[in-house]
Amino acid sequence: MDVFAQFAVRVADAMKKLYPDLPADLLGRMVVEPPRDPAHGDLSSNAAMVAAKPLGQSPRAVASKLVEAFEGDPDVTSIEVAGPGFINFRLATPVWHGLLARVAEGGADFGRADLGGGEKVNVEYVSANPTGPMHVGHTRGAVFGDALASLLAYAGFAVTREYYINDAGGQIDVLARSALLRYREALGEAIEIPPGLYPGDYLVPVGQALAAEFGASLLSRPEDETMPLVKERVVSAMLELIRADLAKLGIAHDVFFSERTLHGADGDIAQTLDWLREKGMIYDGRLDPPKGKTPDDWEDREQTLFRATDWGDDVDRPLIKSDGSYTYFAADIAYHRNKYLRGYKHMINVLGADHSGYVKRLQAAVKAVSEGEADMDVRICQLVRLLRGGEPVKMSKRSGDLVTLADVVDEVGSDATRFMLLYRRNDATLDFDFLEVKAQTRDNPVFYVQYAHARCRSIFRNAGKDMPGLDSSAPALASADLSLLDHPAELELIKVIAQWPRIVASAALAHEPHRIAFYLYELASALHGLWAKGKEEVGLRFVNSDDPKLTLARLALVDAVRQVLVNGLTLLGVSAPDELS
Repeated sequence: MDVFAQFAVRVADAMKKLYPDLPADLLGRMVVEPPRDPAHGDLSSNAAMVAAKPLGQSPRAVASKLVEAFEGDPDVTSIEVAGPGFINFRLATPVWHGLLARVAEGGADFGRADLGGGEKVNVEYVSANPTGPMHVGHTRGAVFGDALASLLAYAGFAVTREYYINDAGGQIDVLARSALLRYREALGEAIEIPPGLYPGDYLVPVGQALAAEFGASLLSRPEDETMPLVKERVVSAMLELIRADLAKLGIAHDVFFSERTLHGADGDIAQTLDWLREKGMIYDGRLDPPKGKTPDDWEDREQTLFRATDWGDDVDRPLIKSDGSYTYFAADIAYHRNKYLRGYKHMINVLGADHSGYVKRLQAAVKAVSEGEADMDVRICQLVRLLRGGEPVKMSKRSGDLVTLADVVDEVGSDATRFMLLYRRNDATLDFDFLEVKAQTRDNPVFYVQYAHARCRSIFRNAGKDMPGLDSSAPALASADLSLLDHPAELELIKVIAQWPRIVASAALAHEPHRIAFYLYELASALHGLWAKGKEEVGLRFVNSDDPKLTLARLALVDAVRQVLVNGLTLLGVSAPDELS
């Protein structure tokens, strides 16, 4: 039950009756949402302001007509025109009581939506080069992408979680040569890792595995025979390492797509370039030098170019290098055409801060290969600054030069890592202070929200201890007399609960899972606030031994809070503990 969505429908129906010729697109722009100032009412609508100009009337005149249409509605205690033409509603108390019943009925599905209608969505996230363990920069994108995928699935989309394996570039050659050094080390040779190779200890087991499989035979084989063998094994080992790192955060992908499969004479890149030529989307030409400092790799030569500017990009893009190999962007185009041919008309790519310049070119690629039928949203996750008591955290020896995902999760746990990385917009830099994340205070959002759930459980345990004869089972809660919940503080808490379905819908449509984390903190704050009021005012305590009926009604309220907290934390991939130590 989404109170806001229900009243949006009722407002639109009233407007259609008042003005039958209103275009459907105008009705779709009419919204019902909480007013900025709660003192102005429970709901607010812009309907009159949207319709006024097409109707040739003033917004307040249209609003006055709409107010008249709701007169006598038993669910509305008052309705008024505010400001330039907003319409503010105050709802009858039984509406809020009915919402609590819907939470109990819906359970884990309360807030679930069908916005997606089963539409397929491909969410590609992490996609770190398979050259070592996950570092903290990857961690933010991993958590964001996973939470977004869960949110979209909850909102009715058919979601595929995909990981793009960058296993065809020069970094794989570097990785293989690094592994060969560790192989020689495993055979007893003293080694020194030169600049440009990967120094991390994580390659030691790979070298040992190569020694166990091949003995010393690789030392005498030619490089063109050795490198493919080592590449295959080291990439496989790195992917297992990455999967294990992601598992620490409860993250698992549905598809691992290998870039290497795009290459070759009959690969997707060759086929895609042929298709682009047929469509007139590529040509041979020269590019102007980039503005500002010219990159070292820029060449003034005729080359094969993709007409990216026809699809919204700033410049046309090269597809073939001077040595005849494909550019990274050629692989990107082919890969996203592959997604489109697999049936994905909605694609989301989660990328790191260093990929901000890729947004327009990727969107242009998706528009081109789908001929405008598919859409692409690129979400950039900004940097994470790791601190300890305000001081920068030292680097990890295991990775060679970076703090790893495992370092973070091992110290603070999966719950704190996930929640704190989501408790800020993805496009804003985030400070992650280990000491603050582990603190058991209100200033620590993950503790504050999990503590709210633990408090809900504690209230039930206290009720069982103080009132052993009270039946607080689900059927008993469903039959509670909710009309007894008439205190303004109780109703305010219910109104926060009521926002959950709306928050889910807006967060899913905006691709912003941080809205879920923000809402959960608001809900936790409302619960803790009502509990604190009960410390000061005995009549507001959740458990009142002298009044079993009121206690049961308040337990129904507490259980609704608990359910929504569970639903939200589950979307974020965070646990809802019954107790906190």
